[in-house]
Amino acid sequence: MSNQDIASCRLYGFIDAAYIGDRDPVTLTGQLIDGGVDIIQIRAKGRTTWQIIDLGLRIVELARSRGVPVVVNDDIEAAFEIRADGVHLGQEDWAAIAPEDRRRFLSPVEILGISTHSLDQALKAERDGATYIGVGPVFATGTKPSAAPVGLDFVRQAARQVHIPWFAIGGITMERLPQVIEAGAGRVAVVSAILNAGDVTAAARQFKTVLASNPSVTS
Repeated sequence: MSNQDIASCRLYGFIDAAYIGDRDPVTLTGQLIDGGVDIIQIRAKGRTTWQIIDLGLRIVELARSRGVPVVVNDDIEAAFEIRADGVHLGQEDWAAIAPEDRRRFLSPVEILGISTHSLDQALKAERDGATYIGVGPVFATGTKPSAAPVGLDFVRQAARQVHIPWFAIGGITMERLPQVIEAGAGRVAVVSAILNAGDVTAAARQFKTVLASNPSVTS
């Protein structure tokens, strides 16, 4: 998947083990896709690589049949094993890979996402070859309770200066979505506001409808 393909993605969804409870992750994947999610991340903090592989194989099979790319959070080995489209790495995980080893380690995946928390990090990730970046956390979020929110200023900076696709992330709800869009975000990543909804498909569709009604995307 090229940067151009990622650029067409507007709504980034998650299968996050911390939020799915006893629900079937494959069923949830289908609900997310039915709601218009364009790309899905498998996030399973605390799970072993083999547990992530077991979870991911079924998700990738369904998502691929529906034309939706899947990335795996942090676990590069699991991403390779399930033939995911990509991997998403935090700042520490990315920094832990020596620059001279990155091409060799990551060559089997097409998509490289990197979390960024400042404009400097965003511009460095762009230089380092990220396919897309996460910009956030914009607001305080239970997904990363220890991470200080970066606020809308970073979103505005990204809109002006980042030239690869980027997704605003962190505490984004339907109520907050208009101000995130107004700050310059054309793409958002949403975890709890969708996964905690009574109707996952309807929640995703609502986000996608609002995003689609604001067609201007900065990069």
